[in-house]
Amino acid sequence: MTSGSDSPADVEFPRVDLPDLEARVAAEERQRDLTKPAGSLGRLEELGCWVAACQGEVPPHPFRRPRVVVFAGDHGVARNGVSAYPPEVTAQMVANLSAGGAAVNVLAAAAGAGVRVVDMAVESDTSPEVSEFKIRRSSGSIDREDALTHDETVRAIEAGRALADREVDEGADLLVAGDMGIGNTTPATVLIAILTSTEPVAAVGRGTGVDDAGWMRKVTAIRDAMWRARPHVRNPVALLRTAGGADFAAMAGFLAQAAVRRTPVILDGVVVTAAAMVAEELAPGAARWWVSGHRSAEPAHTVALRHLRLEPIVDLGMRLGEGSGAVTALPVLQGAVAILAQMATFSEAGVSTRDESAPATAD
Repeated sequence: MTSGSDSPADVEFPRVDLPDLEARVAAEERQRDLTKPAGSLGRLEELGCWVAACQGEVPPHPFRRPRVVVFAGDHGVARNGVSAYPPEVTAQMVANLSAGGAAVNVLAAAAGAGVRVVDMAVESDTSPEVSEFKIRRSSGSIDREDALTHDETVRAIEAGRALADREVDEGADLLVAGDMGIGNTTPATVLIAILTSTEPVAAVGRGTGVDDAGWMRKVTAIRDAMWRARPHVRNPVALLRTAGGADFAAMAGFLAQAAVRRTPVILDGVVVTAAAMVAEELAPGAARWWVSGHRSAEPAHTVALRHLRLEPIVDLGMRLGEGSGAVTALPVLQGAVAILAQMATFSEAGVSTRDESAPATAD
């Protein structure tokens, strides 16, 4: 497969604005006036302030239309025994997602979120409603060839941007990116290890549950892919072309464009966070619009979160993907908003503050 141009000039994102600082300060002031000891609700307080800054209003309003977009794609490296499941499972799971039978469908419904699945590079045919943006059948085996051509990479990034725009234009006020693809933790680990200078053996997890022999094959594939990708570490488009895939490129475009559109995002696990690291390279400052939903059991995910300076909302040992960890955290984020918006202040409740109830002292 030819590598094509290494120039990223044909992929440009506008400057990313920061969340509203004045709203953040006002939210912090309101937190101090709520009927509780300062800091007693821990991260719920910080999360509520983050939402207020993203929305630019205090108090913030509950998320009215949270949306999950699951990006599906097969990866040639899966044919090398790096996964416990065969590649045909991807298309089967895409059908399951479309029918509402996957874990993310159930969790999203419980949290009040809608789900869309898009086929970016599934090896098999999928239904027309999910294959509108399809780039190709499977990405290349990144341990020995590029995942995509340059043109395919650009098209996939633009598809992700278009999907973010579509969701926001249709009223989405919170976005979640999910993933579906057998073998996709292998390119995810390559991207994370390359961007953080981490040795493969320190970053490689069990993915879908490979045995020791599968783990060793996975380490070898990741080491070889890192060797191929290392010259492109400072070029996010070339990095996605070499070591990512159409699903990763689309997720990166989606996450970057969400920030451009001033729309908050809950990140999912290792695959989505790997794409997020590249999105931050494409659109510096985008990470200020993201929170991490959960900590995956994959070791590379902790490495990626540390790189992005994100702390997960929940840590339940999950490693499914699909956006499942992010939507599990959504009710917590909604609770943080409700606290800031609905909890009474000291004056409203007629409750004395600590200073008002402290005994007077003599001069």
